[in-house]
Amino acid sequence: MSRRFWRPRPMVAGIAAAGLVSAAAVALTAAPASAAPGCRVDVTTNSWDVGFTANFTLTNTGDAMTSWRLTFTLPNGQVSTNNWSANWSQSGTTVTATNMSWNGALATGQNTTFGFNGTKPANSASPVPTNFAVNGTACGGIPPTSPPTSPPTSPPTSPPTSPPTTQPPVGNHFDNPFVGAKFYVNPEWSARAAGEAGGSRIANQSTGVWLDRIAAIAGTATARGLAAHLDTALTQATGTQQVAIEFVIYDLPGRDCAALASNGEIAPADLARYQTQYIDPIAAIMSQAKYANLRIVTVIEPDSLPNLVTNVSSAGATPECGVMNQNGNYVKGVQYALNKLHAIPNVYTYIDAGHSGWLGWDTNLGPAISLFAQVAQGTTAGFASVDGFITDTANTTPLTEPFLTNPDLNIGGQPVRSSNFYQFNPFLAELPFAQAFAARAKAAGFSQNLGMLIDTSRNGWGGPNRPTAVSTSTVLNTYVDQSRIDRRPSRGNWCNPTGAGLGIRPVAQPAASIDAYVWIKPPGESDGSSTMIPNNEGKGFDRMCDPTYTGNPRNNNQPTNALPNAPISGQWFPAQFAQLMANAFPAL
Repeated sequence: MSRRFWRPRPMVAGIAAAGLVSAAAVALTAAPASAAPGCRVDVTTNSWDVGFTANFTLTNTGDAMTSWRLTFTLPNGQVSTNNWSANWSQSGTTVTATNMSWNGALATGQNTTFGFNGTKPANSASPVPTNFAVNGTACGGIPPTSPPTSPPTSPPTSPPTSPPTTQPPVGNHFDNPFVGAKFYVNPEWSARAAGEAGGSRIANQSTGVWLDRIAAIAGTATARGLAAHLDTALTQATGTQQVAIEFVIYDLPGRDCAALASNGEIAPADLARYQTQYIDPIAAIMSQAKYANLRIVTVIEPDSLPNLVTNVSSAGATPECGVMNQNGNYVKGVQYALNKLHAIPNVYTYIDAGHSGWLGWDTNLGPAISLFAQVAQGTTAGFASVDGFITDTANTTPLTEPFLTNPDLNIGGQPVRSSNFYQFNPFLAELPFAQAFAARAKAAGFSQNLGMLIDTSRNGWGGPNRPTAVSTSTVLNTYVDQSRIDRRPSRGNWCNPTGAGLGIRPVAQPAASIDAYVWIKPPGESDGSSTMIPNNEGKGFDRMCDPTYTGNPRNNNQPTNALPNAPISGQWFPAQFAQLMANAFPAL
């Protein structure tokens, strides 16, 4: 499952190696046509060491067309098998792209987008496509290098032999997928919850489904797969009310570079496996027409991009995160996932954005927003490929601190945020951080309709140890420790924390800029094993899950306070489930 790390204040990562460069743009136009063919092709490219991405927008400036065939010259570059929304072929420097079954008809003035990833000589400039022609007509009067000999004049009589994995079904895309929708209840989690003492009180709650390995897509002997969950969601719809179902997309190469408990199965350099064996099958299933009336919410790769901000330099650095920063596969993987999933109208994409105890400092938040913007701009649809962000995934940072509302409140001559627990972080809780993050993201170019999700599955912090009033101490650290409801020794403690409780139940549009509070982390599923447990899921042993461990710089060298006898991440942990119910707030 997802892991979260607190970062001491001044940690800023170098993100120059994240695999993005400034986009180059080419626009070729033909004169406006009244009763003749015409076209405009806009292409943007971005490049990394031996590869590049080319995103195309084809606009029909002439008569309506029922199909299209684009040709162009591509010097010093090779189209790869990682492409989208067109059928691609290449002969020498001549590249041909033909329409899919769903994007061939273009009325006058209408456009469609498509693209590909390519390879190029190491450290060379990104190849710039030139000499565009559509159905034999040159765009901008520049003839194609190799004009087609018999361009099609009617739609193909048979579908492509390799149909697109992201063919959009008929469906609507709502600003907030949770408003007016019924939240999906995972029958497997519900049965586990109901099987525990008192668990029936929450067994009807919605929880996220984690696609945390390739095998999870088809399903296993003990867990249903993606299609089975979607089929079940169809049965949960009532009348005209649609169902919102949440999936965690979580299998990047070199996954969780700053943790061991949630390492994954795909090697750091094996981006192709992630694309073809993981993302492509997910997109192929989600795009099936029978699921068009579901609202499919995807949480994109917890822990990935935030690790590039904080864990490639300073005290939080790990060699594994350095590798992922240099090879760019977190960036390229997230972009590929966005390109595939955003193309499906009823799929919603929310990128993981850490939490307030990780990216809250300005020295982390600013670089994080910049990195997220660069990633979005490198996708086919740009900023539009992102519906929103999610914070506190699988973490326990409370929504609010009811007795600590002002980070600059002076106690004993020092502000609250300067205490040992907050380490000068101006965000004392998750809701103000998520709202500030949304404002910063919109200012950076993301949609003004962008929404945030907050995982409230384990951030209630109720029970007998919850403070009932603000401290009267004049000693700063005593004042903070007696007043805060977050009972962890450090905000960097993420693994099966002692004292955590269920938070607010899933609900749509609970606060400004917040699309929903959700239970993405299924309560009762372990964060990681207390000791090394051999397994075939690629999950290791992280000392942050060991209750005897005294900590490291990422948790301010504090005890982990982790629950003992925990199984590997994602497996059912009855003791944790019982604790979460006992400490629920609001109480059960």
